Amino acid sequence: MKTVLMVAEKPSLAQSIAKILSRGSLSSHKGLNGACSVHEYTGTFAGQPVRFKMTSVCGHVMTLDFLGKYNKWDKVDPAELFSQAPTEKKEANPKLNMVKFLQVEGRGCDYIVLWLDCDKEGENICFEVNTDKDRSLLLDWDRVRVFDREIAQMFLNMTKLEKEAQVEATSRKEKAKQRPLALNTVEMLRVASSSLGMGPQHAMQTAERLYTQGYISYPRTETTHYPENFDLKGALRQQANHPYWADMVKQLLAEGINRPRKGHDAGDHPPITPMRSATEAELGGDAWRLYEYITRHFIATVSHDCKYLQSTISFRIGPELFTCSGKTVLSPGFTEIMPWQSVPLEESLPTCQRGDTFTVSEVKMLEKQTSPPDYLTEAELITLMEKHGIGTDASIPVHINNICQRNYVTVESGRRLKPTNLGIVLVHGYYKIDAELVLPTIRSAVEKQLNLIAQGKADYRQVLGHTLDVFKRKFHYFVDSIAGMDELMEVSFSPLAATGKPLSRCGKCHRFMKYIQAKPSRLHCSHCDETYTLPQNGTIKLYKELRCPLDDFELVLWSSGSRGKSYPLCPYCYNHPPFRDMKKGMGCNECTHPSCQHSLSMLGIGQCVECENGVLVLDPTSGPKWKVACNKCNVVAHCFENAHRVRVSADTCSVCEAALLDVDFNKAKSPLPGDETQHMGCVFCDPVFQELVELKHAASCHPMHRGGPGRRQGRGRGRARRPPGKPNPRRPKDKMSALAAYFV
Repeated sequence: MKTVLMVAEKPSLAQSIAKILSRGSLSSHKGLNGACSVHEYTGTFAGQPVRFKMTSVCGHVMTLDFLGKYNKWDKVDPAELFSQAPTEKKEANPKLNMVKFLQVEGRGCDYIVLWLDCDKEGENICFEVNTDKDRSLLLDWDRVRVFDREIAQMFLNMTKLEKEAQVEATSRKEKAKQRPLALNTVEMLRVASSSLGMGPQHAMQTAERLYTQGYISYPRTETTHYPENFDLKGALRQQANHPYWADMVKQLLAEGINRPRKGHDAGDHPPITPMRSATEAELGGDAWRLYEYITRHFIATVSHDCKYLQSTISFRIGPELFTCSGKTVLSPGFTEIMPWQSVPLEESLPTCQRGDTFTVSEVKMLEKQTSPPDYLTEAELITLMEKHGIGTDASIPVHINNICQRNYVTVESGRRLKPTNLGIVLVHGYYKIDAELVLPTIRSAVEKQLNLIAQGKADYRQVLGHTLDVFKRKFHYFVDSIAGMDELMEVSFSPLAATGKPLSRCGKCHRFMKYIQAKPSRLHCSHCDETYTLPQNGTIKLYKELRCPLDDFELVLWSSGSRGKSYPLCPYCYNHPPFRDMKKGMGCNECTHPSCQHSLSMLGIGQCVECENGVLVLDPTSGPKWKVACNKCNVVAHCFENAHRVRVSADTCSVCEAALLDVDFNKAKSPLPGDETQHMGCVFCDPVFQELVELKHAASCHPMHRGGPGRRQGRGRGRARRPPGKPNPRRPKDKMSALAAYFV
């Protein structure tokens, strides 16, 4: 099978493209530079089955720089750089080892596809990726690292004095990478999470459906060893005509299968095995992806080991020793059916012997720092649970699903489990009171007792009585010490006063502020000892957990009822106006922030139809019964009922200069002519919108809507302007105008 290497401009783009083209059925691993991942899957290219390798660069691979003294700005006259200075092309970021990474991944590939921008910059990167540049060997220092910079500099200076590296020793050794053990439940769940992006609970449910439909054997098993009488050839023959792996299966049947490795026999069920052939069209989605992995794993267990040649050369440069190594695949074996397990190709090494010398082109020192471990992935957690004896093949996915549903952890990108504040506080509280409640040893001990019962080595009633007694004592001790848990909860989530309840987070300490409903209603942060007044005679609730871009306070939403006005506000800005043209007591509908999505600048439409100083502002929370309300008086316009979306456009009306509204209507209830669902126009001047607007609490109408004699004389910009000396509250036409208003 031929290989196609595809290269994108950045890692995130490579991952997205690979997921789309593989329909989510791919395996991923980090490249040798640690920055770029390689995503592998099978498919068709130019009408033939191929293996795809999707990876990326990180922007430009090469850069142009001055040589020698011309690269030191304090030692050269800048004028010389225009005529005399020589330049060289070198790696844009040497720490990424991008050239070596591309050489390694490109070795053995038959085609290259470049996913880069269709412009001069993208074309330049294309040529950088596509160039076969000769590269020196990269040697690794035998000391690996030192933690004292001065000592490292001493070794660097000693090595730089030498011009040649002498070969001290060479070795070539044939090695093998073993085929996998037969598949059990835990390994299936681990791979489903790490490679297929499927949570353990979902993977288990999918496997059970495949079992009930007759595609695979029973999926709940701890066994990784096939019994002697298991018909391996019969199961393999079922796959002999499959479009994806027929050639490999037929070759195995012709040459003779390799007996699977001896694994663990738990005495329950045989390993998970495909029972009949299936296609992607037949299963589709996650069911196909899981079935494909199970089948490939089974074929791999009866295939041969992967064999490769490991070559190593040791060099001496002055007093220091260095090493480089490379691998050459001799026989791919099982990695043909499981390409993601293939031995990574490394730099090919020259043929040499002890005493040979090579010119040293460059010696440099890299400065790095350690970093904390990342959050556990689901796959890593499954491995640790199995190691410590926590749960069984049936209960492991249930345990992981429970901690997610109870909000102890959240599943982040890469299916990493990030503990929530609640989860962290609970664990610390248990540690403070009784550490055994959260350590794996207690659950592991219970599981061992259950195994002894199953083996007839322990009495069921004795184990049950002892376990109940232990946990009863722990329960009563925990209840007696519950005050310790309360203290931790108070530190993390703020104490609650009898007169208040938690509502929104303070932007200073990021702890919950109490909402005190008794008039005058207000928010109080007990940690900062600050009180913030709120609009009265309405209801207050949290506004989507969104934060003010100026002070990081969580926004709240004030509302006077379903038929009245509502608007979001920042508790801090409401009490401490952030701009000179704002006063205390102004909400987001009067805020002149130039780019905040909740501000007057973004949601303002035009001058009020009744008062002189107000601006009609779209209420983005009012859908599907949309409202436009004045930010000064009590004018409310109900409009566009059942519309999907209403957005304030940056364009303005040519007649009255009000902002245009872009409205998407429900197809089934669209009031637009000709069954149209989208319309943009002025709420005051557009004849279509005029029929859809209902004004409330207004003593008069907008000049554009007045009937009777003189209506036509009222049209035009003159009637929409402010009287002399009155400020125009219409929103600025663009963000730059708004910024200018602050500083000019």
